[in-house]
Amino acid sequence: MSTAGRSWRRALGAAVTATVGVLLLGTTTIPASAAPAATEAAPAYVDGVPVAEYVQANDHELGSQIRIAEGDASSPQTQASALTPQGLNSDGAQALATVPGIDVSGHQGNVDWNAYWGQGKKFVYVKATEGTGYKNPYFTQQYNGSYNVGMIRGAYHFALPDRSSGAAQANYFVDGGGGWSRDGKTLPGALDMEYNPYGATCYGLSPTAMANWIKDFHDTYQARTGRWPTIYTSTSWWNQCVGGHNFGATVPLWIARYSGSVGALPNGWGFHTIWQYSSSPIDQNSFNGAFDRLQALANG
Repeated sequence: MSTAGRSWRRALGAAVTATVGVLLLGTTTIPASAAPAATEAAPAYVDGVPVAEYVQANDHELGSQIRIAEGDASSPQTQASALTPQGLNSDGAQALATVPGIDVSGHQGNVDWNAYWGQGKKFVYVKATEGTGYKNPYFTQQYNGSYNVGMIRGAYHFALPDRSSGAAQANYFVDGGGGWSRDGKTLPGALDMEYNPYGATCYGLSPTAMANWIKDFHDTYQARTGRWPTIYTSTSWWNQCVGGHNFGATVPLWIARYSGSVGALPNGWGFHTIWQYSSSPIDQNSFNGAFDRLQALANG
């Protein structure tokens, strides 16, 4: 087995051990709802603003800034490539299978989950929060609705590292729906690290300061939930803004690349776990492994 594979297994064992410790300490987490879960629609207004306007003004969806900075070269042929096993899988062994999935944010509104389930989508990540000032008003419908049709679901947080600490944003995320429970259908929360939508690419932070911010989020999330977060990023952004700081020993990689191959991975990872390969007609993802490995990631 490769070094990367051994690291992933050590991380998995550490996460399980940590989960037991967290449960014994009674740390509060956000449990997954038992199906059928409530799927009420979003409110008509948020802070006195029509919900659609509120989302448009405040919600930066996964990969939106990567596509602006790096472009999107995906095509109808990209999906065929993305669903063809490439390189090493999430166990660090030769990839033999993939699982199709999607991700959504407030921009998708109330989602027809039966339609996506009928298209063969088996998992989804749903945006929960951004910084410490935005919560997706459609989160309940999206997160519980996907669960109810049978999907394995997880939540993600769009990081704004220049606004508040990693710990503050991790706590806001967990309190806003980004927790984890061992029900076999809830993925560990994902941290979205990408280009700054408001200014400087790296949020005015040096690679060391950025790595420290990520570690603060990473450690706080693990303390709250017993799981290490997944990290979503692009190779170009990560290598520029985080540099050689390594999170690959504990953190699954969700790579953004809108092309026919995964390409070079960010510093610190020997394989990817999820690949976001297109944003059309909705954000499309491929899990790097068979369905039982996706279930294993959910189970911790």
